[in-house]
Parts: sequence; structure tokens; C-alpha cells
Amino acid sequence: MPQPRDSQEWRDAVSQKQFLEVISRDEATQRFRQHLDSKPKNRESVSLPESLGRVLAVDVVSEIDVPAFDRSNVDGFAVQAADTAGAMEESPAKLPLNSEVLSPGTAPTLEVQSGTATPIATGGMLPRGADAVVMIEHTDTVAPSDVGAADDAAMLHVFHSAASGQAVTFAGTDIARGETVLRFGQVITSREIGVLAALGLTSAEVWKKPRVAIVSTGNEIVAPGESLPTGSVYDSNAAILSAAVEELGCQAVALGTVRDDVERLREIIRSADDCDAIVLSGGTSKGAGDLSYQVVSEFTDPGIVAHGVALKPGKPICLAVNAGRPVVVLPGFPTSAVFTFHEFVAPVLREMAGLAPENRQTVEATLPIRMNSDRGRTEYSLVSLVRGESGLSAWPMGKGSGSVTTFSLADGFITINQHTEMLDAGSPVPVTLLGRELTPADLVVIGSHCVGLDFLLGRMRQRGFTSRVLHVGSMGGVAAAKRGECDIAGVHLMNPATDEYNRHLLTETLDLMTGYRRCQGVVFRKGDDRFEGQAADQAVSAAIGETGCTMINRNPGSGTRVLIDRLLGDERPAGYNVQTKSHNAVATAVVQQRADWGVAIDTVASTYGLGFLPIRDEHYDFIIPKSRQNHVPVLEFRKLLREPEVQDALAEMGFSITQS
Repeated sequence: MPQPRDSQEWRDAVSQKQFLEVISRDEATQRFRQHLDSKPKNRESVSLPESLGRVLAVDVVSEIDVPAFDRSNVDGFAVQAADTAGAMEESPAKLPLNSEVLSPGTAPTLEVQSGTATPIATGGMLPRGADAVVMIEHTDTVAPSDVGAADDAAMLHVFHSAASGQAVTFAGTDIARGETVLRFGQVITSREIGVLAALGLTSAEVWKKPRVAIVSTGNEIVAPGESLPTGSVYDSNAAILSAAVEELGCQAVALGTVRDDVERLREIIRSADDCDAIVLSGGTSKGAGDLSYQVVSEFTDPGIVAHGVALKPGKPICLAVNAGRPVVVLPGFPTSAVFTFHEFVAPVLREMAGLAPENRQTVEATLPIRMNSDRGRTEYSLVSLVRGESGLSAWPMGKGSGSVTTFSLADGFITINQHTEMLDAGSPVPVTLLGRELTPADLVVIGSHCVGLDFLLGRMRQRGFTSRVLHVGSMGGVAAAKRGECDIAGVHLMNPATDEYNRHLLTETLDLMTGYRRCQGVVFRKGDDRFEGQAADQAVSAAIGETGCTMINRNPGSGTRVLIDRLLGDERPAGYNVQTKSHNAVATAVVQQRADWGVAIDTVASTYGLGFLPIRDEHYDFIIPKSRQNHVPVLEFRKLLREPEVQDALAEMGFSITQS
């Protein structure tokens, strides 16, 4: 229950503790690294199957030649090359065959004398005297009776001359004794395991994985699988940080979630004494309830070296060192936590695991929209890259530091220095890639979001077509299509002058693919007498005039916003300035009673169990750049949309198809 404003609990809740000192990223890194002992420390020997993904701790020097003997690369006959000189179809070289046949694993007992040949299989050991192998396809074997020979030796006819060394791999050609074949610091993959096995080794000397404790803090944090009380969130940080730690060649030690309890947090951190690093998330900001940094401040060797870095996202990060061991408190918001982990913690853990520093690649791109930035802080903005007719465009993800999906959907990030307040649309920007390479999608879709579109792209994926999707609203999709940055733009924009959907958006370079119809309407909590049983326009008129009846709006540029503004006219009811970017966000606000009504599609209203008052059917169509309309993925998308089974599935979702 709310605390009285004169109570100590209330004063504690609103009190603010300042950061120790907000410093630059470079200074924070220098202070952090100055006290760390990040060299890999312990080695262990593991079996080859267990070595997969581990980091070699020593150079591997071969004690044998590979192959260990001269061997044949083909099925044929071991010969002395000089005996085949001048051989042709018309006048073959004729060589008596020796009596032994050399299969793999058989040691030769007979020498190939000049003027003789020995049958040999692929992988067979080359006999003494031979210096070449002729392929069986270039020969013919003649029985003794066919040539009137007195003995029983068959005769080999060779139709092509052979060069010395032909079709032979000599001992040590692949690996020579004393050669360094693998070096410390290499990550062992299936290829390296093959090399180790070829050397006859059954184990590998690797660095022991550093143990990294992972702790999530906060009263609002709930472990996945448990019930989710109102105001709580599932702990995604522990899962993603644990996986990131494992990717870096370390062992994640998950210590669970800790509520805002100082003694319990101290106990958890003490239990990590056998770990090589400790990573906490949450509890590092200025609020009185943020306890992680308070507990970490009790370390004194040297303890906290940076608390507050001029970054966005990630300003409240707390970096500490205890006897050479990193102890880090990351911000609680997922994007901030993941970004600061990769900026400050990951490079240290790579070194501790014996890995080389990461070599990040950059690409040049163009910013399609204007971006504002806070002066005084270096800002890192995650972006999605799409390839247009003029090169790459870097679309800011724009979901904020609390987003769980931003990092997984981003291709890279741009860096805005602390003295820049704005980047104009069209500005060239270097993008640091998050992965090693940029893999283009088969189908780029930019525009308004719809669950029907999600369904269609899922079907496209089943047919082998990957997609890149950016939800930037109908107008953003049209602009991207004009620039040639997408294959398809999902739109549902009404022309107020003609009451027609989407066709007014067409130009000489843009075409229209008819999509499907969906119903927009007023959503409200069932049982609300202000809306129940009313027509949409009547209910909205009544809601506008009623004190305490609050709406939730949509973002400018969206088709739904155009419909809302037409419905309201000049009225601006309570909640008009609170704008969300999706139908789902509207429904959630109404369900959670942060608003009483909004406008969304009927399929979303049904999903959230809300009441629905239809306003009108709208056209959700697809704008296609004419330069892309014959691309195979676009043709397949058009074909998919017209298939009866797909149309039936869309109908079950609440959509309908009208043939153009």
C-alpha cells in the first residue's frame, strides 16, 4: 500500500544517491584494466570429444609424418615413370605385371623393377622402385595367352605417359614431423579435432574455462517458469548473459535472482568466491532501492574503479576489481545490460578464456531518418541494415534500453560522439557489425506491422525464403519503397479526400499488391458500460466528454492514427498525447487499466479478451517497388497470398481477401 509522505519508507524511496563520478568510456576501461589479472591461468587435458569448442593452451607439434608413407591417390598401377615415356593409344607402353596387389593397409614385398608394374588401390602404399601411378582408366590388361607369353605374367598396356610423382602423395606432404599444426589460442572445431586425430592423439591440452557467476537483482525480477505478478518481469538478463559467457569460452555459474535484500545479496556474492568473475545485473542506478553497487562497494582491493560512464545506453554501469578479479554491476534494462557486457566485460572474459581479441568489422551505410542524441554522452544506437539501390541503409531499432529483442534483431551499431546532438537523414555513418558478416535476407519488408503479415512471412520461411522486417509505420514503409530499400511495404493509409485506401500512395516507381481486409474498431474492457453495446462513434463522443475516461493513441504516420484523427476531428481527449507503436500496445494499456479505450484491429482485441466496437474495414495492402516486382521472393509472396489454403488460414485469424 502507498506510504505516507512523512514516513521514513517514503523518504527512502524517493531519495537519490549520486554516481561516484561519471567518466568517459576510455577512462573507465583504463581504470578497469589497470587492476585486472586477465591472463588465462589453468590448463587441463580433455578427450577429443570433450575438446570441441575449447581453447588450445599449447602449440600442437606433430611427432609423425602425415601421411606416414608414400601413397597412391587413385586406383591404378605403380610404375617407373620413365617406362611410360611416349605411350599413346596407337603405341602403348607394355609392362609385365608383378604378382602382388597393393590394397590399403598392405605393406609391399616386391620392388617395382624397371619395365614392370604393380596393381595398387587408392590409399595403397607405394612400393620401392615406383615413382608414379597411372590411372586404371588409362590402361588395359592383357592375359598371357592373348600375347603368346611363355610365362603366366599378365601384360599391362599404358596409353598415356606418366610424370614422376603423378597421383602420389609423398610421406609428410600433409604434415611433417616437427611441424606446428595448431597454435595455442585456437578454438577447437571439428576440423581441429580431425587434425588431432590424424596425429594419433586422444586428448588435447586446453585452458580451463573461467567460472563466471551470474546474478540478477531486483524485487520485480521473476525467474522464467514462475507466475508473473503485475509489475514484474521475467529474468531474461540471466539467460542471455549466461549464454554470452558460454560463447566466450567460459563457464556460466547461475546464482539465481535476488530481491532487494542487502544481506541476501552479500551471501550470494560470498558464495561466488570460487568464481573467476562476478556479473550482476540491476541495482546500479541512483535509486535508494538499488543495492548491488552498495554491496560491491565493500570490496577494497581496489574495489569500485568506475561507477557512471558517459554512455547511452549504459550510463549507470559499475566496474569493480577484487584482487585482480572483475566484479561488474550491469544496468537492469536488457539492451543496456547486454551492450555494456559486450563493451566492458566480454573483452576481459575472452582474454581469461585464452581467446584473441575480437576483430569487429565495420561497413558504411546511410541513415534514412534523422536521429537526435544527448550532448555529453557517447551514444551507441543499434541498427538494422537493409540494402537499397544506393547501398546500405542503417535503420535505428528505436525500442529503448528496456527492449529484450533489440540486440537479437540488430545487425550492428553506430556510434554518436558526445559533442553531436543530431544526425540528419541521409548522413553517412560507419556501422560496427555485431556478427562476422552481414547476410542479406531474401525478402526485405518495411512498413506497418500486422499479425497476418507475420503469418505470411512464417509461411515464406517454410518455403526457404528468409526475411528482414522493420516496423516503422505505413509512411515509413512507403518512403523506404521509394528509396528502393525494401521489396515489400505493408501499408493501410486512407486518403481522407476519397475515402480510398493506399492507391494514392502509388507513383511511377511503385506498384500495389492487394493484400487483405481487417476491421479497425474501439477496444475496451468488457463490462465497461460506457462502451458496452454502443456504436463506435457514439461511444467515442461520450468518452470525450466524460472526465476520467482516458484513451491510448497511436503514433503519427500509422494508418490507425489517420483513422483516429478522422474519428476525433478537433477533439483531443485525455490520453491523446500518449502514443504507442502497435495494436498490441494499445490492447495492453487497456487491459492494464492505464487507458480505458483505444483503436486496434479485432484480431488483437480477441487475443487480449477485450470488447470491440467496429469502426470500419480497412485495406492492408503491399506497396512494391516496380524494380523489385519480378524478384523471385516477391513473386513467391504474391503466389502465397492467392493460395486458397492460405486465404482460409487468414480468414480464421479474422482477415478477409478481396480480389483486385
